[in-house]
Amino acid sequence: MKSIIDEKAQKLLGLLEGLKRVAVAFSGGVDSALLAAAAVRALGSGAVAVTAESPTLSMRERRDAGELAALLDIRHEILVLSELECPEFVKNDGERCYHCKKFRFEKLCAWAKEKGIPRVVEGSNVDDKSDYRPGMRAVAELPGVSSPLLESGFSKAEIRELSRRWGLPTWEKPAAACLASRISYGTPLTRENLARVERAEEIVGAFCPPNVQYRVRDHGPIARIEAEREIIPLLADPERGGELAEALGALGFKWVTLDLEGYRMGSLNDQLKDG
Repeated sequence: MKSIIDEKAQKLLGLLEGLKRVAVAFSGGVDSALLAAAAVRALGSGAVAVTAESPTLSMRERRDAGELAALLDIRHEILVLSELECPEFVKNDGERCYHCKKFRFEKLCAWAKEKGIPRVVEGSNVDDKSDYRPGMRAVAELPGVSSPLLESGFSKAEIRELSRRWGLPTWEKPAAACLASRISYGTPLTRENLARVERAEEIVGAFCPPNVQYRVRDHGPIARIEAEREIIPLLADPERGGELAEALGALGFKWVTLDLEGYRMGSLNDQLKDG
């Protein structure tokens, strides 16, 4: 007897087979990794993974995407772009993710059309519908983009479980988001502040065990560290805390704080609720 996940996987593969050729929007995260793996199973050489290389993508994520594409044996293309060319994105208001998604998927669709690829697929899932995700609206507005995981009814937990069954190393990878999601709404986005928050997270990551969630939220002069609650005592240790404060202070942060509420996805969206 087939499980619910087996049935959804069969539906996913069927949807992809019906598309014939696809460009997978590929960040190397949990969702896009499963989608790329399914595209290879369904279409073989008819699938290509495309990673948008921009100032909002950390070097670590860029490296992981390349290594994962090689593991999946899927052709991997790099599309160099910069959302900083989009003034609405740079403004960094509550619609930032909408403008980001629209900008990059318009570029990706144009690239795919030039290569004779009729469809771009991306990794939204049903859980995304319950969060504040203005980027999903942008995807829905573009006729050349599909969301097969969402159409197949996959939740994040089911994506992780199928990834585990298929032997993908991403099944337990912590969730990731673009660097812009670390910077407080209303602060204009620049290469400099995106690079600063990337470096800040590299520093914090060196103090953390593997496969745990942490973020450095950039509030101008304040670096607010979020981490899973079980590692807060580790980061709060006087010696480690002093080293962290010194290292992040060297990046230009005047105050370095540790959020006792711990890591929570999209915590900067609380600003929008307050407004």
